Amino acid sequence: MQVVVRDNNVDQALRVLKKKMQREGVFREMKLRRNYEKPSERKAREKAEAIRRHRKLMRKRLDREGY
Repeated sequence: MQVVVRDNNVDQALRVLKKKMQREGVFREMKLRRNYEKPSERKAREKAEAIRRHRKLMRKRLDREGY
């Protein structure tokens, strides 16, 4: 990942870097890898995330299309 520092403005470059890292999911990955996660726990977490994503998609579709 690369960020260009313009006019020695490091603060702005840091903000851009953090936003890019957030979009890529780096912070989330670091948080998950902080502690060991059993394969069964990982499977359950991923299944719950998939269900959450699907429900959110259905809510948005209901708002947009009305059915």
